[in-house]
Amino acid sequence: MTGTVLVTGAGTGFGKEIALRLAGRGVPVIAGVEIVAQVAALRAEAERAGVGGLRVEKLDVTDPADRRRAWGWKVDVLLNNAGISEGGAVVDIPLDRVRRQFEVNVFGPIALTQGFARAMVRRGGGRIVFMSSVAGLTVDPFTGAYSGSKHALEAFADALHTELREFGVQVATVNPGPFLTGFNDRMFECWTSWTDDPAERVFDYAELAFPHEQFDPEPVIEVTVGVVTGEIDRYRNVVPADMQDTTRRQMEQVWDRPLTGDRSRPALVQRAYDLQPGTPAT
Repeated sequence: MTGTVLVTGAGTGFGKEIALRLAGRGVPVIAGVEIVAQVAALRAEAERAGVGGLRVEKLDVTDPADRRRAWGWKVDVLLNNAGISEGGAVVDIPLDRVRRQFEVNVFGPIALTQGFARAMVRRGGGRIVFMSSVAGLTVDPFTGAYSGSKHALEAFADALHTELREFGVQVATVNPGPFLTGFNDRMFECWTSWTDDPAERVFDYAELAFPHEQFDPEPVIEVTVGVVTGEIDRYRNVVPADMQDTTRRQMEQVWDRPLTGDRSRPALVQRAYDLQPGTPAT
């Protein structure tokens, strides 16, 4: 099952590469981009790549008018890829930045999904894929707002998976780990535009960077294409695959986490001080 695929957030990063890859395989693709300027840019890139048939549309998932217009398209597979990230300790990050992450990462995609899911139910089939994250299953220091939005998305996806099964609508998630696309490093640069008083912050963000080495993004593109096209028939898809056991252990360790007796700096916090932006995995 493939049919027409709508990819949101297709102006940059994973979304753009996935849209181009699918279209290059002859899959009918609607690439939704956030701003009008990205429409012409993506069309030109598709032409340079020799990819024909890629339909590019302006689709800001937080814009009700864009969503209503999109619901008029016949979409067989919805890839909810649009998302943003902003780093900062929970004690420091401005609340308006937290709200923005939930608007883009949760409320917009769920609102968009509602319209398409109803159409899929009426037709008796379809597929909805959420680009989640390992951050939707575990939490790192300084990523609480982003992880919170992805944890929320995981809950909605899990519920939808159960609710829509009897109607022939399949729901899946893709959970990338740390990949070197610039997304993670930009997360740790957003503090430069905060309008709070830096003297009130607990942490000095000029000293911090994303606390993980990062992988080449190609496996995420391959796995997502497989989930979208149905070649991969699995609800949760952690990438890279060898992070699955580590992620499960990290989730289980929370159950036995002690509260007292240790005031040392946690290892992941220290790594945020030690690593340079864009450190590749070896």
